[in-house]
Amino acid sequence: MRYQKLFTPVKIGSISIKNRFAMAPMGPLGLADAEGGWNQRGIDYYTARAKGGVGLIITGVTFSDCEVETQSMPNVPNSTYNPVHFVRTSREMTERVHAYGSKIFLQMSGGFGRVTIPTNLGEFPPVAPSEIPHRWLDKTCRALTTDEIHSIVKSFGDGAYNAKRAGFDGVQIHAVHEGYLIDQFAISMFNQRTDEYGGSLENRLRFAREVVEEIKRRCGDDFPVTLRFSVKSMIKDWRVGALPGEEFTEMGRDTEEGLEAAKLLESYGYDALDTDVGTYDAWWWNHPPMYQEKGLYRTYCAMVKEVVTIPVFCAGRMDNPEMALRAVEEGVCDVVDLGRPLLADPEYVNKLRCQREREIRPCISCHEGCMGRIQEFSMLNCAVNPQAARERACAYEPVIWPKRVMVVGGGVAGCEAARVLAVRGHKPVLFEKGQRLGGNLIPGGAPEFKEDDIALADWYQVQMDKYHVPVHFGAEVTKEDVLAADFDAVIIATGSVPKVFSLGDDERVYTAAQVLTKERDAGNTTVIVGGGLVGCETALWLAQQGKKVTLVEAMERIMAVNGPLCHANKDMLEALLPYHNVEIVANAKVQGYRDGIASVESADGVRQIPCDSVILSVGYREEDSLYHELEFDVPELYLLGDARKVSNIMYAIWDAFEVANHI
Repeated sequence: MRYQKLFTPVKIGSISIKNRFAMAPMGPLGLADAEGGWNQRGIDYYTARAKGGVGLIITGVTFSDCEVETQSMPNVPNSTYNPVHFVRTSREMTERVHAYGSKIFLQMSGGFGRVTIPTNLGEFPPVAPSEIPHRWLDKTCRALTTDEIHSIVKSFGDGAYNAKRAGFDGVQIHAVHEGYLIDQFAISMFNQRTDEYGGSLENRLRFAREVVEEIKRRCGDDFPVTLRFSVKSMIKDWRVGALPGEEFTEMGRDTEEGLEAAKLLESYGYDALDTDVGTYDAWWWNHPPMYQEKGLYRTYCAMVKEVVTIPVFCAGRMDNPEMALRAVEEGVCDVVDLGRPLLADPEYVNKLRCQREREIRPCISCHEGCMGRIQEFSMLNCAVNPQAARERACAYEPVIWPKRVMVVGGGVAGCEAARVLAVRGHKPVLFEKGQRLGGNLIPGGAPEFKEDDIALADWYQVQMDKYHVPVHFGAEVTKEDVLAADFDAVIIATGSVPKVFSLGDDERVYTAAQVLTKERDAGNTTVIVGGGLVGCETALWLAQQGKKVTLVEAMERIMAVNGPLCHANKDMLEALLPYHNVEIVANAKVQGYRDGIASVESADGVRQIPCDSVILSVGYREEDSLYHELEFDVPELYLLGDARKVSNIMYAIWDAFEVANHI
């Protein structure tokens, strides 16, 4: 068995987990009720991952403090707010998780401090170790008093005691990690105190030390306490993070101090370190978008492994099984964290155990369903898995009368519709005018950093094969074809086409899709018209190849509309473009292109830019003509994906799931 090493047990303190996989903690927004307990969604969500085979589940962040920072995250569980209710709902969850042989830890937070989400701040001033700037707002934080620190520490003991009563196998402390409140105490940039909680590294870690000591005092030495731990902060300046490979002076915690902190944290009694790098000032490190390499924390985890004897966990795009195997075999880490991959596919571990890795639905690192929706809508979901955190509400509906369903279009909407129909027992037949499945995933996945888009297209082909869905390639379906066929229902998912217009010398004016698929060669210098997500990613991809790229955007800034929901993705892409020498010209329009010269009009006048090509990336329009031809002839007719409304991968998949699950 290729991955057998990943299925050997490992000890965390006094307990043993059955394999080397942990579910990384992800914010449980939408999974709690108003009384501080778990709702049915939360119970079903964690149980589904236990059923999927993961050895250890670490819940998303929960709270115990009810006095100091009560406004920091009001819609997640709290282990002391209503202890009886918390224990009751938690007990239901832990018992179900244990039925599958998994262990479960409660992640407990010391608070947000200067990184409190603005919408959750309310009327109260943000707190911090010292009077320092808030991460998001133009506000100065007030310094915590020693009595408030002691109150938070005591709440950890109370909350952990309730967690143990509720059946949790241990807790994880959140955190000397990502610049949250306890981490703000640990980092000298944020901690300017002169009392026993400031100054030396030992003093700055005193908060973290008192937390583990209090929990061990209340719950006993045999109750595991682990810590989420960032080795290095990656801070260039206040609110400014470093990019991969960039030379900079670390203003936060550097690696040397991080390793010294790791040794101290072990000596304080922590039973494992769940390791990464970054802070909210460098957010794309803790929440890595597709622009970060896979396994980006491995180097730092290996360093920690060299200085501690307790187990080390490694997260950070570790979804490649070969990478995970090497990390454990080579002693980089003891446990592999899977966060977003378990949103995308809760059966990841079981599928890997049985050599069915081709059936694992890939995470595409888009952050749209998880961090993006957490930020904007206080709800944890997944772009590629509509059932994530909605397991009961979106369970597959049973089929009473199987139907033959014609699906026109092999993009993500058509593929998801066909997959769901087949899973439920219907008989879909898919027609695609091209020669492979994926639609706009294919050009979108051309850059190396978008490899998982191609993996998703390949996964859909595997699903079609698994469920014996007939797929007809090279089939451009007409109205007559549909009316002549004998189908009970028809789904039109014919996608969208790029918007184009003439600039003069149109022989060298291409669409982004043509360049991404290498149908056209952009040359060594190019002007890209349109600073949306596609235009920006195309610009980055070309610049990484050494091309000279000028990006022209009509609005005041790039990605002003329809950009990524998650700031980690958007902010990193915005920073990467100038880092790779992409020139951005905002508030401007390309007037024309003739004789190798693009005329760009801005507030400063008209500028002539020599270039080998112009690339149009000004959006897409719906291809819905077949639907309208059939609108009054087919009784059960559905329009899905970009053909209905141009949007993103998430909504194409979600809408297709919704419709296909109720036919």
